[in-house]
Amino acid sequence: MLRLLRAATLAWAALSITGIANAADLGGPPPPPPAIPTYVPFSWTGFYIGGNIGLAWGEGDFTDSLRNIFTGPSQSTIFTGGGQVGANYQINYWLVVGVEATFDWISNNNNQSHAVTIPAVGNLIQVSINDRWITTVAARIGVVAAENALFYAKGGGGWVGDNEFTVTNVTTGASISGSNSSSNVGWLVGAGVEYAFAPNWSAKAEYDFLGLRNTSVTVPTGALGFPNGDVISTNDRDIQMVTVGFNYLFNWH
Repeated sequence: MLRLLRAATLAWAALSITGIANAADLGGPPPPPPAIPTYVPFSWTGFYIGGNIGLAWGEGDFTDSLRNIFTGPSQSTIFTGGGQVGANYQINYWLVVGVEATFDWISNNNNQSHAVTIPAVGNLIQVSINDRWITTVAARIGVVAAENALFYAKGGGGWVGDNEFTVTNVTTGASISGSNSSSNVGWLVGAGVEYAFAPNWSAKAEYDFLGLRNTSVTVPTGALGFPNGDVISTNDRDIQMVTVGFNYLFNWH
């Protein structure tokens, strides 16, 4: 019996020493489980700045008040390039509103009529307008799809800087024109899609239609072979643009 008691005591002591050693090896309580990453959805809210390039084409339906010499549209296609600034505010998961301003240089939009003959004098007459830049200010409203894609529409106004259209007697080389530095104003509508491919970067494609007011110039009596004064006008001076670009978004969160 005494031997059995001694054996039990030795076994208990051995187990106690082993438990103490294991606790020392563990160095305290076990580490906490790894944290689960928190998902943060993309937000369109914030200011942005970016650049764009594209194509623009315009029309000019030239007419004159006395002889109806100039009829039919004249159209040209040119390259554009510039930048934009704006701000977005995302109201909920799917609706985004904002405002945007753009400025684009025009490579060379020499919108001109075909040379036509004035029957009274037999001279060829041509009318031309040279647009130099386009700027717009518009409100935007968009719908978010799959979080990173924004489909939007825009509407506002625009200005085109141009050299006022010139009437040229191609036969003699003489010409008259309005102001050498002017601008034309009109209304703007457009639509596009923008995709956020990085936390602060997005790419976009857009179509815009800019409708401009009519302009005119009066040819003095006897000038350029005109026997009488004539008012030459250009109507429906619309400009259409297709651009692609990128934006850097300064998020508010």
